Amino acid sequence: MSLIELGDIRKQYVIGGVTIEALAGVSITIEEQEFVAIMGPSGSGKSTLMHILGCLDSPTSGQYLLKDRDVSHLNSNELASIRNRDMGFVFQAYNLLPQMTALENVLLPCSYAGQTWKPKDARTRAADLLTRMGLANRMHNRPVEMSGGEQQRVAIARALMMNPSIILADEPTGNLNSKGAREILDTFKELHAEGKTIIYVTHDDNIGAQAERIIRIRDGLVVADEGD
Repeated sequence: MSLIELGDIRKQYVIGGVTIEALAGVSITIEEQEFVAIMGPSGSGKSTLMHILGCLDSPTSGQYLLKDRDVSHLNSNELASIRNRDMGFVFQAYNLLPQMTALENVLLPCSYAGQTWKPKDARTRAADLLTRMGLANRMHNRPVEMSGGEQQRVAIARALMMNPSIILADEPTGNLNSKGAREILDTFKELHAEGKTIIYVTHDDNIGAQAERIIRIRDGLVVADEGD
């Protein structure tokens, strides 16, 4: 059983009466514990593909099997349950809540998932994750008080809070300098070595080359699959 199987996935949007086909029939398989980069130019469909893989959006047609379960057309509550249980997300813009401290941001998934954590246990896990990210002395800082690299490490800690098996990242190094980007990629490599499945979107060849497999998207289609 593969972790992820996409069969002829298509995604259309109607904008101003015009139908835009973001994905034009994507079929891929991703196994557990793979380290995959999805690459393509702007407008290629790579972020749309990431949103479907992450159950943030549903395809117009086609089949998406996640752990042998068809999740192609589940309702929003069912998709949210899958996201909270199986997936951690890292975004280019970090998506931290500005009024909250680093520790409070990392704790957020517990609230969304309705997880019955004891408050002390949840805070201990969140603090341990931030410490692992090298942020032991930044737990009570708000995002505005941290560098871009530090904010992205908070976002990774938050993504790990529920111990997901899959980490999905959309341009995770896009707002970082070379040192910050290298630190984030090193973290992904560590997580992969621990058994996590890592899937990230990038337009940067140097960043993409760090993955073990590269899926190239153009005009809504897979045009190359390197290393599978």
